[in-house]
Amino acid sequence: MTIRPASDRSLFLSFGAEISLVAHQEVARLTRALTGVRGILNLHPAYNSVLVDFDPRLRTHAEVEALIRARLASHEFETPPPPRHVEIPVSYGGEFGPDLADVARHTGLSPAGVIELHSAAEYLVYFVGFSTCFPYLGGLPPELATPRLSAPRKHVPVGSVAIGGAQAGIYPLASPGGWRLIGRTALTLFDATQTPPPLLRMGDRVRFVPVEILP
Repeated sequence: MTIRPASDRSLFLSFGAEISLVAHQEVARLTRALTGVRGILNLHPAYNSVLVDFDPRLRTHAEVEALIRARLASHEFETPPPPRHVEIPVSYGGEFGPDLADVARHTGLSPAGVIELHSAAEYLVYFVGFSTCFPYLGGLPPELATPRLSAPRKHVPVGSVAIGGAQAGIYPLASPGGWRLIGRTALTLFDATQTPPPLLRMGDRVRFVPVEILP
């Protein structure tokens, strides 16, 4: 683990440069260890790093770093909570998956082959993006890796199931985006009346279930 200042009120913690299950487990452990701690204002986990925002009126950078190391040591042998298993129903292709044919061409598979591989895999929620609660999923079969669009769409419909490079994801809200859209789910992924608002959380296991395949 490396720790460095990111601003006058934040520290950036990194667990290496690779996206890996080991790094994810360290990110999740640190996030649990610091949640609810006095003086810690926000935690922004990513694949292998965490940005820690703190109240500079209560703690200095050095004090927060010491706190982080102490909390990690006290949680070293903590057993993580069992993962939740969430099934996402998906309508693939057609108006819901306008990029399915492009993904098929890029990968050398048929659209049916893309759907079969995509829905056969189990995905891990590495983290949930803090801008729109976008779930970043690991576990995409490498055969399906497809570059993002050269120019992002101005509007991606809510519930769009997408591929971005070697990653998978779902748009919980309508927004701009450059990932390849291969389907859409009617499941509500963001509900502001719930606590927490996103359906998917760090550490969840996800499977996509085809409910409709459109030409």
